[in-house]
Amino acid sequence: MNPEPGITVEARGAIEILTLNQPDALNVLTPEVIDELADYYEALQHRTEVRVVILRSTGRAFCAGADLGSQAFAEAGSGRIHRQGDIQQRYASVIRLMRSCPQPVIGLVHAAACGAGFSLVLACDIRYAAPEAKMNAAYLRVGLGGCDLGSGYLLPRLVGLGPASEFLLSGRFIGAERALRMGLVSEVVPAGQLLDTGLAMAADMLRASPLGLRMTKETLNALIDAPSLDAALMIENRQQIMLTGTEDHLEAVAAFRDKREPRYRER
Repeated sequence: MNPEPGITVEARGAIEILTLNQPDALNVLTPEVIDELADYYEALQHRTEVRVVILRSTGRAFCAGADLGSQAFAEAGSGRIHRQGDIQQRYASVIRLMRSCPQPVIGLVHAAACGAGFSLVLACDIRYAAPEAKMNAAYLRVGLGGCDLGSGYLLPRLVGLGPASEFLLSGRFIGAERALRMGLVSEVVPAGQLLDTGLAMAADMLRASPLGLRMTKETLNALIDAPSLDAALMIENRQQIMLTGTEDHLEAVAAFRDKREPRYRER
């Protein structure tokens, strides 16, 4: 672990604000920072008191990607391919954990998100960007393939194969306005308003029952690869049948009828 943590976490009720916090290093992702992120997202599986996560960063860049001068790229010599395989799996695990954690993750992109930083953005459930934000699959620019850390899976599902191919095959930057037109980000707002925008969305999410919110993310993850409409409906039906058996469902219906905010108890 770094003497200075690469991330900080601030709790605001049921919302946690996770900040990449090495601005002088452009928030590059060393293996140590990756391990911090992996530990954080893995622990979320059991932290039901946290219901929404906001991911942001400080400084001139959102994240400049993997640190090319660190052990992110194993030294040459005997066994390098095995050492590199271990490191690759460590980085990829963060993307898997972000997608599988029960809490929705809201990404706030205020500046450049490159390579591994771009993949962090793609792994969020909702993204907001400042006008200065830009993103690219920088892997291609350092002699690697453009599909890395989930980019080849997530980007085509977010924007379609054509636009994804344009950026993954070229390493070009996606500016904020183009990202908005493609649906990659939900809104472009001034950098100073990003946190308030994210908190407002998180507040809307908190109006859902805790289990309903978690199961919606889980169901969306399952449905993106559903083989047919019938398979999708089957998954949705099971979700709804389970949720109608909860006390929070009864409370939400009563609150709707009484024109008041629900008081959820189940976690």
